[in-house]
Amino acid sequence: MKKPLSKKKQREETSFDYKFGFSMPERSIKKTPKGISPEIVAQISDYKNEPVWMKEFRIKAYEYFTKRPLPSWGPDLSLIDFSNITYFLRATQNSLQSWKDLPEEIRTTYDRIGVPEAEKNFLAGVSAQYESEVVYESIHKELSQQGVIFCDMDTALTKYPDIVKKYFGKLIPPNDNKFASLNSAVWSGGSFVYVPEGVHIKLPLQAYFRINAESFGQFERTLIIAEKNSSLHYIEGCTAPIYRTQSLHSAVVEIFAHEGSHVRYTTVQNWSNNIYNLVTKRAKAEENALVEWVDCNIGSGVTMKYPCVILAGKGSRGEVLSIALAGKNQHQDTGAKMIHLAPETSSKIISKSISKDGGRSSYRGIVSIGKNAPKTKSYTSCDALILDTLSRSDTYPDIRNATHNSIAEHEATVEKIGEEKLHYLKTRGLSEHEAKGLIVNGFIEPITKEIPLEYSIELHRLIAMEMEGSVG
Repeated sequence: MKKPLSKKKQREETSFDYKFGFSMPERSIKKTPKGISPEIVAQISDYKNEPVWMKEFRIKAYEYFTKRPLPSWGPDLSLIDFSNITYFLRATQNSLQSWKDLPEEIRTTYDRIGVPEAEKNFLAGVSAQYESEVVYESIHKELSQQGVIFCDMDTALTKYPDIVKKYFGKLIPPNDNKFASLNSAVWSGGSFVYVPEGVHIKLPLQAYFRINAESFGQFERTLIIAEKNSSLHYIEGCTAPIYRTQSLHSAVVEIFAHEGSHVRYTTVQNWSNNIYNLVTKRAKAEENALVEWVDCNIGSGVTMKYPCVILAGKGSRGEVLSIALAGKNQHQDTGAKMIHLAPETSSKIISKSISKDGGRSSYRGIVSIGKNAPKTKSYTSCDALILDTLSRSDTYPDIRNATHNSIAEHEATVEKIGEEKLHYLKTRGLSEHEAKGLIVNGFIEPITKEIPLEYSIELHRLIAMEMEGSVG
């Protein structure tokens, strides 16, 4: 009998048909040594010429990071070697506004991914991060004239320090959890979005995050502020090459949705399977504001991500629409948090997971209705589709209701693709692979219909690629 692979070897096995698994020669202008220490944290701040308060913020966050244990309630994180990670790598001297001015290997990377074409066809602005910093960014001229700000966080700290200091770390403090502490200590890049009162951005803004270096950590920090009665849609995409060594992506996202505003945040996460994707995302919705997270997780070896909405104002609403696809050597531990603090608030969580080839998907969520949140409604639906006998799906809901006149609903289903469905579709001329793909696409349709057409098509295509080989 063949000896089973160790857990470490299992993690090292990756699928080499991953479209974005190509790599370019490493390019660096400034780079810290591997490992993390107070000196490394201070060095990153010095490289960026940051104000004293930010440097102090980082050092304090590092202290929290060293004291916090690894989470023990979710996926196995014991193989992360913090001493073997590079925490900062600057690939270009400055962020540019023209693709043709980028170094050839970086420009080729984004051409192959398709970001410049997407910008030309259906985006209001683009930010492209390569390694630790944003290398390209642009925004439609008319949005700038309306007072919209869309830039990288490093630029925002320099140009808009008062706004950054007012909001930075207020929703996700540096002692929130171990990986929020790590991000707060070594953060670099990410997006800063400010939308003035009454301004509606009709086309999406997109940020694209690319890890190219081996044994690398990317720690972008994103801050979005939507003033009263404004609206925007922000989209992020993520890819990385396939390496035998592990890399770490640990982002922090804070969203402030002021009275009557509408913020939608869409993620299409397609990291390679050697990435640990450990992310903290949180939004605060004021009176009558709406915050929507559309979260699509296809890649990474381990994902831990639970977008949160704090419903702080009367009549505010929060929604999370989530897809997770767990294949071989993948554990997608995803979900949502809805914290109801005000009356007449509402929340909806729709979670869809697909497990195949021995993958594991987990829904982990919290719905909390406080004593000051009467007449609140919350609905959660978790649906899991398991494609073989090797795979697994789990649901860990936590519902807390401190009122007597609020409604909290939860329902969950687990199913396999029935032989009768396959037989019916095969009698209509479809192959077994085509029939399975059609069933899977129908299963995720409630979420993909909420994504812009171009991204919906890409998501269906990516899932179809992942489904290759899932049938005998």
